[in-house]
Amino acid sequence: MDKVIITGANGFIGSHITREFCKNGIKPGCLIRKERKLTNIKDLNVEIRYGDIRDEVSLKNAFEGFDFVIHNAGYVKDWGKYELFHKTNVEGTLNVLKACVANEIKDIIMTGSISVYGEENSFEIKDEESPYHSHYHYFLDKIFPCALNSYRDTKCLATKEAISYAQEKGLNLTILEPVWVYGEREFNTGFYEYIKSVKEGMILAPGSKKNKFHVIYAGDLARAYFSAYQKRLKGINRIIIGNKEPELMADTYQLFCQFANIKPPKLLPAWLVYPIGFIMELVATILQTKEPPLLTRGRVSMFYDNIEYSTKKAEDVLGFTNEYTLEEGIKKTVQWYKENNFI
Repeated sequence: MDKVIITGANGFIGSHITREFCKNGIKPGCLIRKERKLTNIKDLNVEIRYGDIRDEVSLKNAFEGFDFVIHNAGYVKDWGKYELFHKTNVEGTLNVLKACVANEIKDIIMTGSISVYGEENSFEIKDEESPYHSHYHYFLDKIFPCALNSYRDTKCLATKEAISYAQEKGLNLTILEPVWVYGEREFNTGFYEYIKSVKEGMILAPGSKKNKFHVIYAGDLARAYFSAYQKRLKGINRIIIGNKEPELMADTYQLFCQFANIKPPKLLPAWLVYPIGFIMELVATILQTKEPPLLTRGRVSMFYDNIEYSTKKAEDVLGFTNEYTLEEGIKKTVQWYKENNFI
């Protein structure tokens, strides 16, 4: 097997990928920024390499001796300045690919996002042939941009530029595009924040009992990365990774509440919540707060939009389907929060 190094190895998804490789008898390299603690991988047998994807020189040095790269690092938030997203997601990705070329590494797996196909309300089941449609046109978006689009748009641009560069240099680039991910060590994609808020007394929340929402347990997602690593796909490949079927969003959050032993909040209609989110987002933007408000246009819309994707290509090309049911994955996740005193 090739020597593999993982960027963003200490993060939420990255730590699951790292554990999957270790479980399969592989000692991966882990690219870590020097100021970061090794909290999520400190118990694993790995090789630590220090570097920052925003610094091409540090990557060239860190990648030396490896012949396969899994690029998972990124700026994954729904709040912040566009420049921060671009510096990490777009420029950082190109730095990774340039460092691969400098070290004669031909095989790369990259973490993309289903947001490049659009996350607007749609009853179309999107797949890898769907057009790029990352930008969500929120109310007054042209004069008051929503920060969630900064993530979506830079992931889309990173995908386009990575494909162009890989084709130019003859690299084998597989882009895995996860749906919404939950699991142990998740604190920033919304699920943990939701159950924590409900446990602290939130009795009313945005939401609908009608919209479907596509998710995957992080442990399952990690298996997809290992499958792609074993397959050694040639050329350019984009593959959506998610549960075989989407679920009703209300059922997903209901299960989080059930296993956390808390009463689920009553759901509020979009017409009531959206103006509140708009005002909260506007005030926070004017005040330039470092932390996002509880509600924004992006956050509110996600609770009501129907979002579905096809995972057929993952099954056909990688032989991948989710091993954990929604109930099993959420139960494992909540149990971990409890055992570590986060809820």
